Amino acid sequence: MARSVSSHCSSSSTLSFNNDRNLLKRTSLLPSRRTTTTISESLTHPKNHLRLQFQLKSSNGYTPNAVSLQDGLAGNSASNDRFVETRIGQVPVSQSENVESTLSITVVGASGDLAKKKIFPALFALYYEDWLPEHFQIFGYARSKMTDEELRNLISRTLTCRIDKSENCGDKMEQFLQRCFYHSGLYDSEENFGELDQRLKEKEIGRQSNRLFYLSIPPNIFVDVVRCASSRASSENGWTRVIVEKPFGRDSQSSGELTRCLKQYLTEDQIFRIDHYLGKELVENLSVLRFSNLVFEPLWSRNYIRNVQLIFSEDFGTEGRGGYFDNYGIIRDIMQNHLLQILALFAMETPVTLDGEDIRNEKVKVLRSMRPVKLENVVVGQYKGHSKGGKSYPAYSDDPTVPKGSITPTFAAAALFIDNARWDGVPFLMKAGKALHTRRAEIRVQFRHVPGNLYSRNFGTDLDKATNELVLRVQPDEAIYLKINNKVPGLGMRLDRSNLNLLYKSRYPIEIPDAYERLLLDAIGGERRLFIRSDELDAAWVLFTPVLRELEDKKISPELYPYGSRGPVGAHYLAAKHNVRWGDLSGEDS
Repeated sequence: MARSVSSHCSSSSTLSFNNDRNLLKRTSLLPSRRTTTTISESLTHPKNHLRLQFQLKSSNGYTPNAVSLQDGLAGNSASNDRFVETRIGQVPVSQSENVESTLSITVVGASGDLAKKKIFPALFALYYEDWLPEHFQIFGYARSKMTDEELRNLISRTLTCRIDKSENCGDKMEQFLQRCFYHSGLYDSEENFGELDQRLKEKEIGRQSNRLFYLSIPPNIFVDVVRCASSRASSENGWTRVIVEKPFGRDSQSSGELTRCLKQYLTEDQIFRIDHYLGKELVENLSVLRFSNLVFEPLWSRNYIRNVQLIFSEDFGTEGRGGYFDNYGIIRDIMQNHLLQILALFAMETPVTLDGEDIRNEKVKVLRSMRPVKLENVVVGQYKGHSKGGKSYPAYSDDPTVPKGSITPTFAAAALFIDNARWDGVPFLMKAGKALHTRRAEIRVQFRHVPGNLYSRNFGTDLDKATNELVLRVQPDEAIYLKINNKVPGLGMRLDRSNLNLLYKSRYPIEIPDAYERLLLDAIGGERRLFIRSDELDAAWVLFTPVLRELEDKKISPELYPYGSRGPVGAHYLAAKHNVRWGDLSGEDS
C-alpha cells in the first residue's frame, strides 16, 4: 500500500500548483482566495426547494460549514477572479446574482458491490424523501463497458422504497433512474475524466456546478483517480468534494503517505473519509443521550463507570472475501476504525458547539490521551471448521481466496486506557470477530457497585449480578436499555434484574435510514462532524500500529475457535485480568 501510494506521489504526472498557472485554472480543486463577502441569509432545508442556491441543513439540524467555493485554502489564479470566497459557516455564492446551482454526484467504481448495494440505494432513498436538490444528476464511472440503460437496470434491482411511504414508489424510482448515467473509463486516464467532465457539463447546462466524487474503489488507486479528477473533472464555479472509503492505509506510515498524496490535489476540507458506523442511528444518538439527559452526564466518568465494552460480532465468515480480508485482518478492518471512532465519541468532553470541527477536536483529544495498545492486552483468534446440527461450517483457512497457512486474525479483543482526569483507570474493552454465535454491535457501560449495598446478601457472593448496566444496541434491532435491580412482587424479599427498555421498532414504527443516507447527505451539505479528519486518523493509527507490527514480526499464531462459538477462551482471561466480565455472555442477552 505504502509503496503503491508513494509511486503515484513521485510520478511525473504529479501536478505542480506553484509553477503552472494555466493548469491551476483547470485544477479548481485548489481554489482562489481573492475577495470575501458576508452573507446574512440563513441556510434553509433542501425540502423547501430554494432554487436560487442549493442550500442544505445537515443531519444534525445545524447549517453545514461552507469554507469556500472549492472548499479550498490556497491559490491565487487570476482566472478565478469571478469567484467569491465566503467565511466559515456561510453559503458559497458567485458574484453573479441569482445563479441556479446543480449537484453532480459521480460514483467511481460504480460496477462494484458497495455501489450497487449501498451507495445507489442510499441516493435513491434521499431522493425519495425529497432531500436532494431540484437539479441533480448521478454518474457511474468504472472500467466496465456499459450503457446508461444497462446501469439503470443494474441498480434498479437494489432500489427499495420506504415501507411507510410506498404509494408512488414506481414513479419515484423511474424518475430517479432517469437522472442516472454511466461513463466508462480508466481510473488513471486524464483523457477519460476529461470526457466525463464534458458529459457533466452537458447536464449542468450553465448552472453553478457542485460536484461530489464517491471513491468506491480499492485504496491503491485513490491517488490516480483524485489526480485525474482534479486536473480534468473538477467544478469550475462551485465546490468539489471527494468521499474516500476505508481502509485508510495499513499503519501509520502508509496512512500518512496516502494523506500526503491526496493533499497534493485536495485540501483537507475537501476530503470526506467515511466510516459508515458513525452514521448509524444509535451512534448518532450517543451524544444526545449523554449531553441532553441530566441523569447520565453526571455519571459519565471514572467515579461511577467501572468499565466500557465495545462489541462487534458477525455470525458469518469471510465467504469468498478472504483475499481482501487477509491483507488487513479484524483489527484493521473493525477495531482501528469503527470501534475506536465510537469510543472517541463516547469518551470525549462536551464540545463547545455541535459544529463539526468542535466535535472532531474533542475526539482527537481523547485519542491523543490514550495509551498505545500493548500486546499483553490483546488476544487474537481465527475460526476453525465446525459441525453443528448436521451442518458443516468451513474454517477460515478453507476459504479458497485465503493464502495457505495464513495467521491473519478473524477475532481480536483488546483493553485500552485513556489517561485523563475523567477516565483514568477505567478499562475500555473492545471485541470484534467473525463466525461467532450471533450478529451484534453494541456499547455496554457497566457501572460500579453500590457502596454499602443494603441488599448485597440477596445477590449472594456474585455482586456483578447487581451491577447496573447501560446498553446501546447499534444493530440489529436498535435499542437502548438500562439494567436495574427491583423487587419481585410477593411477600418475600426476592430481587430481580429488569430492563428499562427503549426498543426503537416499538417506539418509532418507521424505517430507520441507512447510515450511508445520513453520511451522503452530510457530505452534500458540507457537514464534516461524522467524517474523519487527518489528525484524527493519525492519532488512531498511533494507538494500533505498534501492536500490529509486533503481531506480524513475531508471527503470533491466533487461538483457534469453532465457527459459531463465542470466540476464543483467551478473551475471557483478558477481561478477567482487568476485573471485567463480558456483558454479552451473561445469558440474559445472548
